[in-house]
Amino acid sequence: MAHHDPIHLIAPGAGLAQLNERSRDIFRQIVESYLATGEPVGSRNISRLIAMPLSPASVRNVMADLEHLGLIYAPHTSAGRLPTELGLRFFVDALMQVGDLTEAERAAIQSQLATVGQAQSVEAALDQALTRLSGLTRAAAVVLTPKSNARLKHIEFVRLEPEKALVILVGEDGQVENRVLSLPPGVPSSAITEAGNFLNARIRGRTLAEARLELETALGEARAELDQLTQKVISAGIASWSGGENEDRQLIVRGHANLLEDLHALEDLERVRLLFDDLETKRGVIDLLGRAETAEGVRIFIGSENKLFSLSGSSTIISPYRDAAGHIVGVLGVIGPTRLNYARVIPTVDYAARIVSRLLGG
Repeated sequence: MAHHDPIHLIAPGAGLAQLNERSRDIFRQIVESYLATGEPVGSRNISRLIAMPLSPASVRNVMADLEHLGLIYAPHTSAGRLPTELGLRFFVDALMQVGDLTEAERAAIQSQLATVGQAQSVEAALDQALTRLSGLTRAAAVVLTPKSNARLKHIEFVRLEPEKALVILVGEDGQVENRVLSLPPGVPSSAITEAGNFLNARIRGRTLAEARLELETALGEARAELDQLTQKVISAGIASWSGGENEDRQLIVRGHANLLEDLHALEDLERVRLLFDDLETKRGVIDLLGRAETAEGVRIFIGSENKLFSLSGSSTIISPYRDAAGHIVGVLGVIGPTRLNYARVIPTVDYAARIVSRLLGG
């Protein structure tokens, strides 16, 4: 079929954002129908739905233009059209009205998350927040908590055997973490005590990442004063905290079952199975969520924009949350099919991140 020249559908000198009113209306109907039903929609239905009277033939012409622009496509032999990932992205960025939450919705989220503040630990609080967020958005909820962002209060070395010690890290938030450390041969107890004093004098109020940088510099400057074995204990301590960057980050996922709710076909089922595999392997999720940590506000990744999933067909909507000092300490949000109710999920994630920040800020 010969494509129409799509130029008449766009105002001169402008990109996709300047689709004329008629084309926008038709495109919006295709997307909204997809978000509501998951089904392709044909020209006859659209000519009944749109505000301005247009024959199915005129609608087909506009649809051909939209297809030429890469915004919609025809799945297999169906006469209807679905939005492409580019189309969804354009809809979310340019056409969608992100409703602000109503007072009632805010109150609902707040009361759902209020109990979170009474949780025993940060992990338990986030876990509860996710379960609630998953229920509110009917998608799977995810949070990435960087362990290394806890600010340190104290460190203690306890010798377990001649060449092993336990390092106990106490955070300002009361969290305690233990790691087993290999000691160099022949270390006297005095060296362990000295290493503990040296570290405690320099780590208080810093995150693990900050402490590591600080200590590597301090160690370089203090080499002359420190006994060689003490230096080794300090270096070993720093190395043991470093772990792998990714091991320091914890991923919690709640509400997997929501991803199974509205599957339309076997290919959807396969896609979700792969999505579960990816969530289990965590690596990609951590990488993706890490990209949102530097951002202000909500980030939206649609389909293959998130390298995360073996197959596209899922969207991730995430927002960073902060600690009492205003530092970004993690990311939370939802993962669902590309058919998410974006207009509702985006403000919900945003609001949930703000409430979690407030709860963590005490």
